[in-house]
Amino acid sequence: MGAQLRVYKRRIRSVTATKKITKAMEMIAASRVVKAQRKVAASTPYATELTRAVTAVGTGSNTKHPLTTQAETVVRSAVLLLTSDRGLAGAFNSNAIKAAEKLTAQLQAEGKEVDTYIVGRRGVAHYNFRERKIADSWSGFTDEPTYADAKQVAAPLIEAIEKETADGGVDEIHIVFTEFVSMMTQTALDDRLLPLSLDEAAGAGSAEAKQGEILPLYDFEPSAEDVLDALLPRYVESRVYNALLQSAASKHAATRRAMKSATDNAGELIETLSRLANAARQAEITQEISEIVGGSAALADATAGSDR
Repeated sequence: MGAQLRVYKRRIRSVTATKKITKAMEMIAASRVVKAQRKVAASTPYATELTRAVTAVGTGSNTKHPLTTQAETVVRSAVLLLTSDRGLAGAFNSNAIKAAEKLTAQLQAEGKEVDTYIVGRRGVAHYNFRERKIADSWSGFTDEPTYADAKQVAAPLIEAIEKETADGGVDEIHIVFTEFVSMMTQTALDDRLLPLSLDEAAGAGSAEAKQGEILPLYDFEPSAEDVLDALLPRYVESRVYNALLQSAASKHAATRRAMKSATDNAGELIETLSRLANAARQAEITQEISEIVGGSAALADATAGSDR
């Protein structure tokens, strides 16, 4: 019984140490997710207003531009997948990867070639393990992305959309990221980044016209095409930056939830092991008492026999 008790005590010490680590990681993730939420809230209005400005230029002119014009025949698509550099975040990375693979399969079923761009070591490792081609990848900044990181990611995408498909360019760009909904809910989704869909804007404009409102008229200097050329990199960078911040906040929230679950499980395991250790100690004490009583009885019988 002594050996069994030592095993239980050793496991309790091990689980207690693990519980301290997961609790610390939970507290770190909780502090980081608050900062990430603030950055998301600060960047979202800029990305939204810039999208509206681009939409206004697109609907207010007849200029054909890769930012707003859908190619007649889409030959190649780019998919940007956002994952994290580290794990211990539950199903955060696997959900994003599944969404990217589903989108890729859908695009390929439509007869399109797909170039995959990946942010985060987890996504890169997943694709490398399965020997899948990666057009470009980035890592090392997924926990706290900056606008400079977004510009670095957006640069090859902008270059690809401006090229002809015969020269290695793409006709459209999709982005797969995890949207931060709340501390308990993070949703992996895909969104077409380019070309920008103007259908909703056109519908909204028709609705306003029906209500008798005067729609704004735009004059472009030097031209609508030059305005779109200037807005293209800013639009892509702002959308990528916002998606990076959304993914970072989602990752920290997922890590916090996963570490809290691990901490609670460790506490339950410690209670179970403690009960088993107490039972083993009681059994050991009972056996020792039985051995003492048995030895005393045997000694008494031996003494009685010698007195006769």
